[in-house]
Amino acid sequence: MVNLLGLVIGAALGAFIAWRRKGDRMDILHYAGVLGLMGLIVGTFVGVFLLRGGS
Repeated sequence: MVNLLGLVIGAALGAFIAWRRKGDRMDILHYAGVLGLMGLIVGTFVGVFLLRGGS
């Protein structure tokens, strides 16, 4: 569940950053996709190693 939260937060953050940098639609989608995937990966590591104790 934490990984999905990371995906949503990363996608929203990426869309916001691209919008602030005056990007067009493709820039917004690109930033949201990349940061969403990064958030998904970070959320997965947080869920596995921190919340479950690494076992």
